[in-house]
Amino acid sequence: METSNKLCYWFLFYKDQLLLQKENDTYTIPYGENPPVPVSHTLEVDYRDGLPARTAELDTPVEGNDRYVHMGLRASWDYISRACYEKAGKAFQLLYWDSHSRFCPVCGTKTEMKDTIMKKCPACGNEMYPSISAAILVLVRKEDSLLLVHARNFKGTFYSLVAGFLETGETLEECVMREVKEETGYTLTSWRFRGLVTFVTEAENSKTVEYMEYMCLYTADGFTGEPIACDEGELAWVKKEDVLHLNLWEGDKIFFRLLNEDEPFFCGMWATRSQKRC
Repeated sequence: METSNKLCYWFLFYKDQLLLQKENDTYTIPYGENPPVPVSHTLEVDYRDGLPARTAELDTPVEGNDRYVHMGLRASWDYISRACYEKAGKAFQLLYWDSHSRFCPVCGTKTEMKDTIMKKCPACGNEMYPSISAAILVLVRKEDSLLLVHARNFKGTFYSLVAGFLETGETLEECVMREVKEETGYTLTSWRFRGLVTFVTEAENSKTVEYMEYMCLYTADGFTGEPIACDEGELAWVKKEDVLHLNLWEGDKIFFRLLNEDEPFFCGMWATRSQKRC
C-alpha cells in the first residue's frame, strides 16, 4: 500500500464516487499519513494554497465500513465545502489525465511522470500536459421566457440550451455568437459570461471516463433577427416557471437555477453517467 510519509488529504475515487469520512452528521475528506484503504498508485495534487493532497482510483468500492461512505462527486456538492468540492474536482481531472497519458502518442513508449502535471516520453522526449476541451452553453432570454432546443439527436425527450464546442482559432465570444446564429438565426447584441463548469462523463456500466469538457456558461438578453429552422431540433420559447417541469439534463437543472437567479460568477464540476448530447 502506498503512503505519503506526511500528513495529507486523500481524494480517493471508485468510478465517479468520492470516498468521504463520516464525522457525526458531517462529511470530510480523509486525512492522515496513510490512505484510509489500500491503494496501489497515487498522484500528488498540487493546489495553489499549498494544501497537501494525493489522489487515487480504487479498484473496488469500500463496503461494510461505518466510518467511510462513497458519494457521487456531483452529489457531494451538498455535503462538503465548496473549497473541498473544487479540490476534489481537480483531483478527479488529474486521474483522468493520468489514465489517458500512460503512453506517448508519438512513438508509443510508456511515459514517465516528471511533475504533478507533466509527463515525458523517455524515448522521443515528447512532453504531455493535461489538455482542455472548451464548449459554451447559452441561456437566451426574452422577457419572461427562455429559448430551449429539443434536439433530434437526443436519446429521449430532453430539452437543452444552445451549446457547442469551441473551434480552432475562435474566441469564446465568437463561439457564442456563431452557435446562437447557427442554431437559432438570432444575432446576439448583449451577452454575459456567468460561470465555468467541468463535465466528466463516465461510460455506462464501466469505470472508464468517456470524455471531459469545460463548459463556459453565458446568458444573453439582446438579439436581432428572425428565427430559422434549427438543424439541431425544434426551438421553443418556454416560460421561466415552466422550464423545470420539462425533461432536462440533470446538470442543466442546476444551471437554470443559478443563471436565472442571477447568481454571481460560479464554477464547479459535475460527473455523470453517459448521457451524451449528441
